[in-house]
Parts: sequence; C-alpha cells; structure tokens
Amino acid sequence: MLIHNERGRYKFLPGIDPYSCGTIADGSHEIVHATFLDQPQWEEGFARADSYLQDAGLDRFALCGVELRCPHPYPMDGFIEFNNGYCELLRSWGLHVEGKNPIARTNVAPAHDPPSVTTMHGFSFVSPSSTDHTTFLISGAGELRRGDLDEAQIVRVGDISAEAMVEKASFVQGIMEQRMGDLGGSWTEVTTVDVYTIHLLDQTLSQVVLRGMGRASRHGFRWYCSRPPVVDIEFEMDIRGVRQEVYL
Repeated sequence: MLIHNERGRYKFLPGIDPYSCGTIADGSHEIVHATFLDQPQWEEGFARADSYLQDAGLDRFALCGVELRCPHPYPMDGFIEFNNGYCELLRSWGLHVEGKNPIARTNVAPAHDPPSVTTMHGFSFVSPSSTDHTTFLISGAGELRRGDLDEAQIVRVGDISAEAMVEKASFVQGIMEQRMGDLGGSWTEVTTVDVYTIHLLDQTLSQVVLRGMGRASRHGFRWYCSRPPVVDIEFEMDIRGVRQEVYL
C-alpha cells in the first residue's frame, strides 16, 4: 500500500485527495517536526516552510506533513470547498506522486482564541540523518469510517454521551494503530500523541487513550481543546515518532 516519494526521501500511506494517512522516512533520513511560534495564514505558512527548507539546503519535496488551525468546524460541503483550494496549491508545487497527495495533515478548530482565518500551526519535513532510527507521522483522524467525507460515516453521529465518546475514542485509536502498522512504525517509536476534543477527558476516556498507546504511554498525551474540522465529528488524534523538534 505504501508509495515511495523518491524526491522527498519518504514513503507515504495513500489517503484521500486532501491528505495522505501518514509518512515514514527512508533509511539515512529522518522526519523533523517544526512548530511556528506565530500563526501565519496557511498559504503564507507554505511559503515560509519552503523558504526554511531552502535555507536548510533542502527543497519543497522534503515537506511531508502540515498542521492547520481553522476558525470553526466546517459543514461537510464547506470542508470539501476548502480542500479544493488546498489541493490546488499542492498541485501547483508539483508535490503529487503517482497522482496521489503524499502530504500528511491535521486540521482542527481551537475552541479558545480561534484564528480568524485558517493558519498553519506547524509542518514536518525529511532531512538527512546519521542514525537509522525509524521516524514517522500519522495524519489526524476523527471517528469517520473509511475516511469518506460523508456525514453518514461518522461513528454515533450526534451522540456525545459518555458511552458514545468512549466508542469514538476507541475507534480513532484503532485508526492510529492501523495506519502506524501499515507504515511500519510501532508505539515503541512514538514520541508525541495529540488528542483534539472539546469534551472533558475524564478518567475513563483518558484510560482509553493511554491503554492503546502501549510503551508510548510513558510520554503521556497532549490534549488540545479543539474541535475536529467537520461539524459533528467530536474526537481526533494524530501521532508522530521523531527525534528533532524545532520552533520557528
């Protein structure tokens, strides 16, 4: 299932048009995660990422993941409309491989102090490395069956009871596990787990996440009080296993 992005020096797990499901670096290379200390508008974020890569002696094909923050959750048709413009930018950069989008993505709506326009929180890129550590990242995913952008595919849509939230969290955890296995990564190599929901992470819900993390549970997880990008999706996660984090 993996497609090799030779120019980027990584493999990716195909997803849908707006994003791949995840990426893993080739041998003698590693994925590095970068966070913007400010929040540039998303197109500006791409330009700044491109400039940063050039200064590092890399090219834009090294880009393998982005994290966006949107003002509010979209209705499904609004999300699809945003994705059309986003995908057009990637095509204009010539990033597609075998007609597929290789770039992993997370896009969520902060509940507190949301941006007025969609911004870029951070990005990930592939760089030469002197070590052989496995590095990878998994795109954000909510409780959406098969990844189809269809309200009918949302797990227990409209239900935010404690029982439903546990089911949603368990479902998303399963997506993370499946994608990571398909990429060739493992919980042993995970360094960061991000959870995005506005619902209280009580002991029951927290244990659902921690139990599924295996040895990575020693790192804990980060809770962002944010909504997934589509109305009626309530719980999202992403994960990565990297050795370097930079702040710009």
